[in-house]
Amino acid sequence: MSSPVRIMHVITGLEIGGAEQSLHQLLSVTDRNEFDPVVVSLTTAGRVAARIERLGVEVRALGLSRSLPNPWGILSLAGEIRRGRPEVIQTWMYHADLLGGVAAWLAGGVPVAWGIRHSDFDWKATSARTRYVVRACARLSRVLPTKIVSNSHVAREFHGSIGYDASKIVVIPNGFDLVAFRPDPRARREVREEIGVPDDAVLIGAAGRFHPQKDHATLAAAAAILAERDPGVRFALCGEGIEEGNPQLAGLFERDALQGRVSLLGRRDDMPRILAALDVATSSSSYGEAFPRVLGEAMACGVPCVATDVGDSAIIVEDTGIIVPPRNAGALADAWSKMISMGAAGRARLGKAGRARIREHYEAGAVGRRFAALHKELAGR
Repeated sequence: MSSPVRIMHVITGLEIGGAEQSLHQLLSVTDRNEFDPVVVSLTTAGRVAARIERLGVEVRALGLSRSLPNPWGILSLAGEIRRGRPEVIQTWMYHADLLGGVAAWLAGGVPVAWGIRHSDFDWKATSARTRYVVRACARLSRVLPTKIVSNSHVAREFHGSIGYDASKIVVIPNGFDLVAFRPDPRARREVREEIGVPDDAVLIGAAGRFHPQKDHATLAAAAAILAERDPGVRFALCGEGIEEGNPQLAGLFERDALQGRVSLLGRRDDMPRILAALDVATSSSSYGEAFPRVLGEAMACGVPCVATDVGDSAIIVEDTGIIVPPRNAGALADAWSKMISMGAAGRARLGKAGRARIREHYEAGAVGRRFAALHKELAGR
């Protein structure tokens, strides 16, 4: 029997985020008879590092700053590659793509698959550092990576349009654990009791960090519109910075119609429970999202979704939810109203169809097998 393929995953950091969770999900379904993985975080070992280590995968943190890539950082990573002797490297996100590609070349030309996860940019809202890295990656995409993995079709098209080598881009979507994320009546009762939401109230929820990309301003405006129409509706939001102590966020929800009807839950480690408690999950992102993980997770929990038409959201949701234009509070509120008017039975039918769609197209094991085939090809196995 041949030895497992030595694979190194290089990621910018390991705090909670879509890429970090996707990496953890992939490692959880990686066949250890076929692959011997190690994870290198360019910055620190954040909270996802502990989860990865519980899978039996070593995590190494280089402690680099988040400034522009510098020679010391590239040499440090090249040294890790030489010591680990991986047969293939998978990088995650732009900074890791650039440093990982250059370091792999310096370490002897290890095959690299880059990972891209943005559908577009608000260039004015994007830091100068990230703009520089993205443009450098576009120029170097013809020489550094062997393949480029995009988690969405829209991201593939966008990156080709800004100069990436489109011939190298393959689409492998996010995968979802249908055991962890599932309908859970007990969690629904417990979470609603915890946050003071009656069982018969319609609860609309959104998960995502406080960031302009997530467009909480439009979300708050839509919530106020709906609250004027329906005094019984409730809202729950969670994510990094989604808490009462955030004055910018709190200011968005300081509207008479929303008083006592919005729960800001902060960062949560029990997302399957939170999502299972919802009647409707929503994504209000206005740009940048390629494949919003929260949509797939909510659908796996049997919760129908209302999402803005950003990235591959329309492809993911298809006819199991409602898609609206971004930055349109009225359209978002109208879609929520439509969900409410369906009643519990109508929403349950949509939720059941959504879970079936995730099972058919985005189940974690199937997505893992697609990554495995790519990585074996790059390793020459």
